[in-house]
Amino acid sequence: MGKPVLKPIGYDSYVIEYIPADSGDDFDFAAEFARSQRQEAERDFEGACNTRLHAFQRLVEIIPDEGETVLDWEDENVQAAVMTGYCSGIDHFLVGDWEMAAAIFETLLDIDPEDHTEATIPLAYTYIAMGEYESFDDIVNDVNDKYPDKVLLTLWSEFRRKGKLPYGEMVRFKSRFRPYYDEFMADSHPVDGEYLRDIHSERPSMQARARELWLQTEHLWKQFPCFVEELRRA
Repeated sequence: MGKPVLKPIGYDSYVIEYIPADSGDDFDFAAEFARSQRQEAERDFEGACNTRLHAFQRLVEIIPDEGETVLDWEDENVQAAVMTGYCSGIDHFLVGDWEMAAAIFETLLDIDPEDHTEATIPLAYTYIAMGEYESFDDIVNDVNDKYPDKVLLTLWSEFRRKGKLPYGEMVRFKSRFRPYYDEFMADSHPVDGEYLRDIHSERPSMQARARELWLQTEHLWKQFPCFVEELRRA
């Protein structure tokens, strides 16, 4: 494709374009994202993670060190670069590499302040895991109240800080997000054919989305088991 560079299209707003480059500097964010997906399909998870991390590092290389740099989401090259970076952040989030996950998500929010990938949500979980409660408080209101993550994040942050669950949020979790509450109470969370068909359907059920959230956060509850134990006692 060429060498990726930022092209200004307005005040502090940029797109990514490719200029002629030597073969050693040739790079294509969309192609690398597609390659990481193929590696995952082939169960080469380490290779996929490395591909995405390398792509994120290339993105960081072209961002100026000073000043505000906002990338135009309408640009296809920007979308490919930001999405690859987001997936790299998730890679680190899932293995508990909190410092790296936070650094990636923070960078993405700097260059995509409208948060098209909703990086704020895993960043909020990461801040709680790190015990960075002031940073968490700064962003938690950016998580939409319609998402079950908002009430779950509030419950977990309060439990980690104070050792008890806020009563009002617990009531809200049980009433407004009942399928999610039931999933967190369940003894097993099978990734069986029924679940896979449901979650990959055009309109996944609330129950399937609840299991998906559990699976996306299960590594947290293995590392911090007291929270789910307290939920089940409440």
